[in-house]
Amino acid sequence: MNPVIELRDVTKDYGGGRGVFDVSLAVEQGEVFGFLGPNGAGKTVTMRNLMGFIKPGSGAVSINGMDCFDDRAKIQRDLGYLPGEIAIMDEMTGTKFLEFMAGMKKIRDLRRMRELIELFELDPSRKIRKMSKGTKQKVGLVCAFMGSPGIVLLDEPTSGLDPLMQSRFIDLVLEEKRRGATIMLSSHLFEEVERTCDRVAFIRAGRIAAIETMDDVRKSRKRVFSVAFSSEAEQSRYLASHAEARASGSAIEVVVSGLMDGFVKDLATYGVADLSAREQSLEELFLHLYGMDGKGAGNE
Repeated sequence: MNPVIELRDVTKDYGGGRGVFDVSLAVEQGEVFGFLGPNGAGKTVTMRNLMGFIKPGSGAVSINGMDCFDDRAKIQRDLGYLPGEIAIMDEMTGTKFLEFMAGMKKIRDLRRMRELIELFELDPSRKIRKMSKGTKQKVGLVCAFMGSPGIVLLDEPTSGLDPLMQSRFIDLVLEEKRRGATIMLSSHLFEEVERTCDRVAFIRAGRIAAIETMDDVRKSRKRVFSVAFSSEAEQSRYLASHAEARASGSAIEVVVSGLMDGFVKDLATYGVADLSAREQSLEELFLHLYGMDGKGAGNE
């Protein structure tokens, strides 16, 4: 099967370590693909290459087999896109802007537009210049999805949205996935990636650090134990002999993989007041790949 979206050895070097370098990835038909990294890691540069706004210095970028720069006009006609920084006509109302964009895309049936307006509780009657960042983001989301496109590119799609609207966005992505849409979304919010994506690429300092299926990510998760000791002396004694443990307020946290037997037996030799466990989050996995200091920003 040929990928719908493909980047092969793409480099766009802005100097000073800024840009993307030797990026290769492929997104299959009907897949939701997460592009995960902190602000400045190279996500927006990659999205701009896919939209044909910029041309890579080397490598190839294609959508449905077409060159993203040379064939950008044809690609963009059948594509849903939400930019990371929304710049829309301030003097228009949201309604007029959405109708204008529907006309540009030759969307004659506006029922889907109205459904999305209702989903996001959007009041499009106000002028865009008077809208909050979150409201403008809703306008952008309606614009991206209202034509029921087969391919959707989303750059930080829930920026500015409150938790309820973030949840509705996740529901929308899952609905579009069932419809068969191919979606690539860049994000630094781990929950939306966890809940929507089939695979995820981690980008670090403009380079792909890893590409994993979400199933494999879940399987590789370790358990994080939070231990409250019966006294400060017991906590200090534990920390002194366990370099992997770290203080977390009045407790310590320990990441454990594999069988719990050794960890539990060792812990039983200390005075323990409380013990709780949780799965390692996707964010913690990413920080492990990234290095705990999170260096590598500054590339967008």
